[in-house]
Amino acid sequence: MPRVEVRNDETLERALKRFKRMLEREGILKALKAKKHYEKPSERKRREQRQAFSRRSRTS
Repeated sequence: MPRVEVRNDETLERALKRFKRMLEREGILKALKAKKHYEKPSERKRREQRQAFSRRSRTS
């Protein structure tokens, strides 16, 4: 679990921004959104195939 300590010369808004960046880097928000609704295994495979296709088309 990410943890951010507010420094003496830092505002709360700045610390919150650092915390959100940390969550984004670790992929926690993406995982949370993915788990929000149930996804059937066939839908998951289809989504992963589409993502792989788009990655391949971008690199070529």
